[in-house]
Amino acid sequence: MSTGTGRRFPDGFLWGSATASYQIEGAVKEGGRGPSSWDTFSHTPGKTLNGDTGDIAVDHYHRWQEDLGHIADLGLRAYRFSTAWPRVQPGGRGPANREGLDFYSRLVDGLLERGVKPVLTLYHWDLPQDLEDAGGWTARDTAYRFADYAELMARELGDRVDLWTTLNEPWCSAYLGYGSGVHAPGRADGAAALAAVHHLNLAHGLGLQAVRSVLPSARASVTLNLHVIRPADPSSDDDRDAARRVDALANRAFTGPMLSGTYPDDLLADTAHVTDWAFVRAGDAEIAHQPLDVLGVNYYSTGLVRRWDGVGPRSEDDGHGDAAGTPWVGADDVEFVRPDGPYTAMGWNIDPGGLTDLLLRMHREHPGLPMMITENGAAFADTVSPGGAVHDPLRVDYLARHLEATGQAIDQGADVRGYFAWSLLDNFEWSFGYDRRFGLIRVDYETLERTWKDSAHWYRDVVARNGLD
Repeated sequence: MSTGTGRRFPDGFLWGSATASYQIEGAVKEGGRGPSSWDTFSHTPGKTLNGDTGDIAVDHYHRWQEDLGHIADLGLRAYRFSTAWPRVQPGGRGPANREGLDFYSRLVDGLLERGVKPVLTLYHWDLPQDLEDAGGWTARDTAYRFADYAELMARELGDRVDLWTTLNEPWCSAYLGYGSGVHAPGRADGAAALAAVHHLNLAHGLGLQAVRSVLPSARASVTLNLHVIRPADPSSDDDRDAARRVDALANRAFTGPMLSGTYPDDLLADTAHVTDWAFVRAGDAEIAHQPLDVLGVNYYSTGLVRRWDGVGPRSEDDGHGDAAGTPWVGADDVEFVRPDGPYTAMGWNIDPGGLTDLLLRMHREHPGLPMMITENGAAFADTVSPGGAVHDPLRVDYLARHLEATGQAIDQGADVRGYFAWSLLDNFEWSFGYDRRFGLIRVDYETLERTWKDSAHWYRDVVARNGLD
């Protein structure tokens, strides 16, 4: 196992960690918070592992000062967190909930007092349930309600926030929420998933317009979980076409409108039998195309695909479990093949080279656009030693290898400005409940006690030296 290469990162490289509101806050019925789609989904029998919910999560709502102390002790320069829309606007529209705003205002002030830059994500999947009942992301109105919420947050937190991020991983919100049904709201409808894709793109653009109407000089971003998809047989035209089709759904459905102001022609053609895209109105893609100061890139693993010949059962090894539907809308003849290991506890393959390839691709296709790794990390089956320590060498190795992969991309010209480890804390891991642990800091889910893992001590040293040992 290797934990470092002597790699140093550019001066000013931004080191941080990341969390999400529903995964850590708890207090779902406190402080005037309204229900979210994830409250409803997680309380629906059979939707999450062991029936776990985010009702308590890791109780960050009450323990935020303790958690900010850990952030400061780690020496982090930035903290990426999300605000819960239903905590701010319980029904997703109308006046703000003062208690919710005050919570985030105190959080931001607490970060600044500790010399930590707040990196705020406006939406990390916890849609107010009232909006979901009205159609959720399949409804155009949700994009406009998001813009209202974004403007409200900009007025409240103003220029105290270092970087405003509209959405986290809209791929998951659209395809896992409305296509495969393994995430909230649990629908399995391909046409609905594609409508959600568009309305999330629209919400991103409207949201940034709203933030900048209040803060003209606001630094803005969006975070995408861009997929590295490879053909199982690179010499096969069919397999290369399978990779192209998945790339259109996974990546270019978002980078097209957001970064270029248009949808890819091949995406529209590939999915024409699913929807006519009539929900796209003139000017929508241009609205989605707002100037960005940085592109957030989330990366965990790679994908391997081939054309399915229709004979025998099709493998759906996309890492998201069994569901009534599929996240790969319209790609009915594409089969996912399990890549070579090793694997994390999520069943995802470990391939640091994929991160280098991804960063260089974005650099080639969108030159001049700075990037940050806004999530990267791994779940492993951590164990607590008799003395209370958590030795997690596999996580340390994973992080070190991906940091080196990031450095290799920088060496080749990619403009990467920072790295946020996922995650600061063990937390509610969506449909996997509390079974998968990504945190640098272990949380005892019975006592809620926080314990630094070896990876936290290691990461503190990486941050301090601005590089690997």
